[in-house]
Amino acid sequence: MYTFGSRIRYSETDEYGKLTLTGIMNYLQDCSTFQSEDIGLGISYLTEHHQAWWLSSWQIVIDRYPALGEEVVIGTWPYDFKGFYGYRNFTICDPAGNYLVRANSVWFLFDTELGRPVKVKEENIRGYGRGDEKRLEMEYAPRKITVPAEYEEAECVTIAKHHIDTNHHVNNAQYVEIAREVLPSEIEVGELRVEYKKAAVCGDVVYPHVSRTDEGYTVSLCDEQGAAYAVIWLRGKTREDIR
Repeated sequence: MYTFGSRIRYSETDEYGKLTLTGIMNYLQDCSTFQSEDIGLGISYLTEHHQAWWLSSWQIVIDRYPALGEEVVIGTWPYDFKGFYGYRNFTICDPAGNYLVRANSVWFLFDTELGRPVKVKEENIRGYGRGDEKRLEMEYAPRKITVPAEYEEAECVTIAKHHIDTNHHVNNAQYVEIAREVLPSEIEVGELRVEYKKAAVCGDVVYPHVSRTDEGYTVSLCDEQGAAYAVIWLRGKTREDIR
């Protein structure tokens, strides 16, 4: 397992003094990025070799949101590689090792010159371990998310520069930030799933389609023709339930 320690900053907290959902996702993404940088397979290496690891899906379970000032340990490890896919677990723990966040993710290796996924080779994963580490104990959900037929349209969002990352498209966490903005603010998300469909870039207009079910909310972030950039599923409790 690769780990790094941190402390919850004021800039990462919400109005209740807890780490935001986007903050959680940023910590997870930072952890895998730090590991890649430390073993020499980071952004510069990937750019030089016309490659990128792109995220296909997330499943994130929040056992407890850490509060302002809390010390945390973020960890990650790949547990399998198949074809052009890589499978990676993440955790955020308190200093005693108690789980705050548990997550599963599916990535694929993309050739930016050919414009398509490519098979993972030994040189792409040297330093990550053998990829046969034990999977994190959690209830694994399917990668694909079922989209309800009925939905309500929320106000559209034009992709701006602050949404974009080094891959020159919308950062993985920003799709969730957009979806979170169209849901009731009193919900504290306990589980999140994301299925990424296609990359949105600066200037694209995203149309959120919001569906509510007994299990939670599904938000499809679509283009003008209704094709999804990403599908986000969230469930949680209201602030009253938590109190």
